[in-house]
Amino acid sequence: MKKILLSLFLIPAGLASVQAQSFQEVIKKANQIAKPKEIITATSTPNPYKKEPTPTKLMNNEEIGSGLRAALKLGAQTATKNLSAQDGFLGNALIKILMPAEVRNIEAKMRQMGMGKVVDEAIVSMNRAAEDASAEALPILANSISSFTIQDALSILNGGDNAATNLLRTRTTPQITEAFRPIIARSMSKHNVEEAWAQVFSVYNTLPIIKARVNTDLTGYVTERALNGLFTAIAGEEKKIRLDPVGTGSDIITRVFGSIKK
Repeated sequence: MKKILLSLFLIPAGLASVQAQSFQEVIKKANQIAKPKEIITATSTPNPYKKEPTPTKLMNNEEIGSGLRAALKLGAQTATKNLSAQDGFLGNALIKILMPAEVRNIEAKMRQMGMGKVVDEAIVSMNRAAEDASAEALPILANSISSFTIQDALSILNGGDNAATNLLRTRTTPQITEAFRPIIARSMSKHNVEEAWAQVFSVYNTLPIIKARVNTDLTGYVTERALNGLFTAIAGEEKKIRLDPVGTGSDIITRVFGSIKK
């Protein structure tokens, strides 16, 4: 009888021991499963949207060329769109067209004589003419970009911040000048700026004390300044793309320009 009671007493204790042992084994196995895994925090979580640049040596020539042409067309589109908008030139101190440097002293005297409004109207007219002409540059730029060879692309990729802009300027200046000039002439003729300019400065140029003669071809002057403003704007866009290719939203541009070691 005592043995039976002792057995009955020991059964719960044995069950408890088995349960405790089983519980410890479960904890042990759980720890073994969890051990290889690291806790992921906000700083250690990889960014699923970040694209690692592909080294150029792993890209073929076609990919590099496509990326360069895409970047240049984007830069040209953005620049011409901004410049052709109202105040694209007039509101941008970096490229705003002012009176030629050699006549600034005359401009100051004209303002002193109460002719400031006339000068301001002339300046506004020159900048509006440049804005009117800017949109005409895009087809010419796009055509030139499409003809870039792989050698052109590689020289641009490995060149300075303005490598593409410089190449574009060299290859398109004659065509863009030809396209700009009639548009600028028509725009300024609305305000008779060309005629007034020629009358005033033709006389100015005959004065014996004058050392630097003024170009009486105002259309030529504005065309030159408009071209300078155009390529200044394109250079700015090119630099932005080089600094932040991911910001363009283009996979091919990101891969090509992102591969450049800074």
